[in-house]
Amino acid sequence: MLKEGGSSRKATVAKAVSGVGGNLEAFYFAFGETDVYAICELPDAVTAAAFSLAINASGMVNETIVPLLSVEEVDQACQKSIAYRAPGQ
Repeated sequence: MLKEGGSSRKATVAKAVSGVGGNLEAFYFAFGETDVYAICELPDAVTAAAFSLAINASGMVNETIVPLLSVEEVDQACQKSIAYRAPGQ
């Protein structure tokens, strides 16, 4: 049984994200293997990694960050030329 409601959990996440200079965009509870999905904007990848390490170090939460790319970032990636040959070719 939950001891605190969903709104207090959302507030806790929003405060933690804000504390590292980020913004909580959305917060959802879910059924299944993952209990919560939070969409956050963090200042940079290093801050995101530090945030993840700190949360997981508590041992109370198993948190995973999935970086999302904007349409513009994917367009930029498509313009990059990468020299790559698959193994065995």
